[in-house]
Amino acid sequence: MRSRYTAYVRGAIDYLIETHDASTRGPLDRASIAAWSRETQWLGLEIVETVRGGEGDDDGIVEFVARGSSGGKPFEHRERSQFRRSDGRWFYVDGTQPREPARVTVAVGRNDPCPCGSGVKYKRCHGR
Repeated sequence: MRSRYTAYVRGAIDYLIETHDASTRGPLDRASIAAWSRETQWLGLEIVETVRGGEGDDDGIVEFVARGSSGGKPFEHRERSQFRRSDGRWFYVDGTQPREPARVTVAVGRNDPCPCGSGVKYKRCHGR
């Protein structure tokens, strides 16, 4: 994953296409990939989780967050990518957007303590 991120940063489009698994490559839009790579200011890569992908494995999963700015707007691209090893090389198969954890909301009454921890009633703190 790190090598593909670096390829995006450096504009190494040939490498990105060559490391895309043939079974899911299809007709990649080289011009769009090149434009996105060139027009993006890349700000960093964070590996969130890896599953398999070691020396003895033929497949693996990498969840990552790539940060950047495109068209003056910052973004975070989070993806869970599948990779497959063939002839000793790793190939990108596909990726999905991981689901956000379910958000639990708790109703706070006006006279309940404020959830911010101030010790003041909600109505006098954040409930205005």
